[in-house]
Amino acid sequence: MVRSIFLRGFDQDMANKVGDYMEDHGIKFIKKYVPKKIEQIKKGTPGLLKVTAHATEGSEIFQGEYNTVLLAIGRDACTRKIGLEKVGVKINEKTGKIPVNDVEQTNVPYIYAIGDVLEGKLELTPLAIQAGRLLAQRLYGGSKKKCDYVNVPTTVFTPMEYGACGYSEEKAIEKYGVKNIEVYHSYFWPLEWTVPSRDNNRCYAKVICLIPEKQRVIGFHVLGPNAGEVTQGFAAAIKCGMTKDLLDSTIGIHPVCAEIFTTLSVTKRSGENILQSGC
Repeated sequence: MVRSIFLRGFDQDMANKVGDYMEDHGIKFIKKYVPKKIEQIKKGTPGLLKVTAHATEGSEIFQGEYNTVLLAIGRDACTRKIGLEKVGVKINEKTGKIPVNDVEQTNVPYIYAIGDVLEGKLELTPLAIQAGRLLAQRLYGGSKKKCDYVNVPTTVFTPMEYGACGYSEEKAIEKYGVKNIEVYHSYFWPLEWTVPSRDNNRCYAKVICLIPEKQRVIGFHVLGPNAGEVTQGFAAAIKCGMTKDLLDSTIGIHPVCAEIFTTLSVTKRSGENILQSGC
């Protein structure tokens, strides 16, 4: 059951491809509904549960019976009862998140915040650890290095992994304008999937480039096997200012999935065919 969109905060082109893949492999999504009541109608292992859900758009009601119900409800920022108001630290009253500047400083100059509690930042443990280390080095080690909250590699471990680093296509266009963005993309077919003729043209690669800066790569997205491993490697290159020309001049390792990023030539705006017939 999905209350609004898939993978909020991620590139929606990629998120919808994840959803399509899961649907084609037997996952049934109930879209734009929110569960309001769960009742046990039969005890046992498994038992039986009745779910009542309301539409997020309209007045429709959905009911279904299931053996198991798993709620992925996210997390809250528990900031309202720790005394922040006594020292004057401002929070977002709706979410409890804490606004900070680019050095994790709250509105009270001598109070800092790091991690998932930050407003508008990714909720990732490795990112919080890095931010904490850099903050300590700035406060006590004479460093001036700030945490990079944009070029953060991450992976969604869906049945086919989705790896991402940098801007989503939507965020890149919002920040730089559609005329300054070039998107290169392609489907690809992993070698191990070609023998059983499995899932051709479902894996997908996309890089988002900033045209005025020699097509510097500002967004990296991959949907396929081992996407996390692929993304972790390219993330270092993105941190170094990788451009499309540098990608093109890199020799690919045949026949691995990551090779596709060294041969991307079709732009989204061209509308040309990106389907692949083999590995």
